[in-house]
Amino acid sequence: MFESIKKKFAEASEKLSNKVSKEAEEENNIKIEDEIKEQEKFKKEGEAKEEKSEDEINDSQEQINTSINDESNNYIGDENLSKDKELILDNEVSKDNKKEGTFSKLGNKLGLGKSEVSKDQSDKIKSDDDISQDSDEKTSEDENINEEKKSGIFSFIREKTISEKDVEDILWELELTLLESDVAIDVANVVVESVKEDLIGQKIKRSNDIEEYTYKALKNAVSKIIDIDGKSMTNMIEEKKKKGESLVVMFVGINGTGKTTTIGKLANYYLKKGYTPVVAASDTFRAGAIEQITHHTDNLGVKIVKHEKESDPAAVAFDAVEHAKAKGKELVLIDTAGRMQTNTNLMDEMKKIKRVAKPDLVIFVGDSLTGNDAVEQAIKFNDAIDVDGVILTKADADSKGGASLSIGYVIGKPILFLGMGQGYEDIKEYDSDWMLEQIFS
Repeated sequence: MFESIKKKFAEASEKLSNKVSKEAEEENNIKIEDEIKEQEKFKKEGEAKEEKSEDEINDSQEQINTSINDESNNYIGDENLSKDKELILDNEVSKDNKKEGTFSKLGNKLGLGKSEVSKDQSDKIKSDDDISQDSDEKTSEDENINEEKKSGIFSFIREKTISEKDVEDILWELELTLLESDVAIDVANVVVESVKEDLIGQKIKRSNDIEEYTYKALKNAVSKIIDIDGKSMTNMIEEKKKKGESLVVMFVGINGTGKTTTIGKLANYYLKKGYTPVVAASDTFRAGAIEQITHHTDNLGVKIVKHEKESDPAAVAFDAVEHAKAKGKELVLIDTAGRMQTNTNLMDEMKKIKRVAKPDLVIFVGDSLTGNDAVEQAIKFNDAIDVDGVILTKADADSKGGASLSIGYVIGKPILFLGMGQGYEDIKEYDSDWMLEQIFS
C-alpha cells in the first residue's frame, strides 16, 4: 500500500536535505577552505623536505664515488695485498648491516672501513624514511577529510536555521506530487502548510538532522488529516446491545464499488465476534443483485430479508429492521442499489430508504483505486444524505493512496473499514496509527 506516497515523501526529504546541506557548505566555505589549505600546506612541506633529502643523498653518493675512485687508484697497482687482510676485511663486511650500499662495501674491501660519508648517508636515509612516513600519514588524513566532506558531515560548521527560501521550491514540488498521487487539492495544501510551519526556523546541527525533521513534519501533517473523530461500528453495536436494540447500517455508493461484497465481509466479521447480523436485499433495481447478496448470505449462514425484483426497497429495509427487533439480532445490514450521484431519481429513492429504515449509520462505500473520483462521489452523497462514515474497498491494491488520505478529511467523516482483498476475511477495521505506519514504514 501507498508505495507512490512513500516514494514522494522520501524524495521530498532527500531534496530538502541536499539543498540545505549545499547552502550550509557554501555559507561556511571559508572555514572549510582554510582547513583544507592547512592540510595541503603540511603535505607540500613534507614533499619539499623529501625532495631536499633526496638531493642531499645524491650528493653524498657522488662524494662516495669520488672517494672510492681515488682510493682504488692508490691501491690498484699493489698486487701484494695479503690474503689474510682480505679475509679479515671480508669478515668485517659480513658483519656490517646488510642495508649498506654497494659503494660502501667496495670501500671497506679496499681497506677504507666505514667512511663518515656513509654514516651521514645512513642518517639521511633514516630521516628520509621518517619524512616519507609523515607524508603517508598526512595523505591518509587528507583522504579522511575529503571522505568526510563528501559524506556531508564536514560541510556544516555547527548550526543552520531552515528558512522559507530553503523549503519553498521543495514544498511546491511536494504539492504537485501529492496531486499526482490523487490527493485532494485541499488536503495537499494542508500537508504542505503543516510541513512548512514545522520546518521553518528549525535549528540544524548536523546534515542528517534535516531528513529527521522533514520525516517528523510530514508524519505530523498526515496524522492531522487521517485521524477523524468518530465512534467505531463495534462500539456502537455494544451501546445498542445494552439498550436491547439493533444497530441499523445502510450502505450507499455508485455501481461497482463493492457494496454487496463488503456487506458479506462485514456479516462474516461480526459473526466471528459473536454478533448475529441480518441482511436486507434493498437493491431491487439491478438485475442479479438479489441473487448476488443471497449467494453471500447462504455461504455465511446469515438470514436475508428480500422481496421480488423492482419491489419497494424501503419496504425491504423496514422488514429487515422489524425482523431484527423480533429476533433480538444485534446488526442490520441494508444493501442499496448503486447509483451515480447525478441520478436525481435514484438519489431520492435513497433518501426514502433512510427515512423509513432510520439507520444509525449511513456508510459510503468507495473504490480507493478511483482516487479523486471517490472523493468527489463521497462529497455528493454526503450533501444528499449526510453519510456518517466511509469504507474504502481495494485498499490493498492502492499504490497511490490519495483517496485514503483525502476522503475522510474532505467530508469530515471517519473511515470505518478498509477492504484488503476478495475473501470474506479480507477486511480491516480502520486504525489511523496503523495507517500512519503503513505510509512511513
